[in-house]
Amino acid sequence: MEQQKLPNVTISLVLGIISFIACCCSSGIGGIIFSGIAFFLANKDKKTLDSSEDPSIYTNAGQLNTARIIAIVGLVLGVISLLIGIYQIIAAGGWDAYMEQQRDVMEQLGL
Repeated sequence: MEQQKLPNVTISLVLGIISFIACCCSSGIGGIIFSGIAFFLANKDKKTLDSSEDPSIYTNAGQLNTARIIAIVGLVLGVISLLIGIYQIIAAGGWDAYMEQQRDVMEQLGL
């Protein structure tokens, strides 16, 4: 039988790695979105691998678990980042106080 590649493993890896960066830049929302998509695609390929009569025909089957783990870690980091952001808003005294605090930080940084 001819060797094949699972179709979504590479994109799952890329999206999982991007989710780490997105966790820091978008208060967790981006990390949750990217890692959620990566986890969905990795699980789709896992079902393909599990339903295959001969799993050894897939050359990138070893990368599948890596993609799933990276997606799970990105999802956890995204949720933690989102919870920290929500806590900061509540601790600052509401949305207006939070935005004022952010403006003060930006002014101190010279941005």
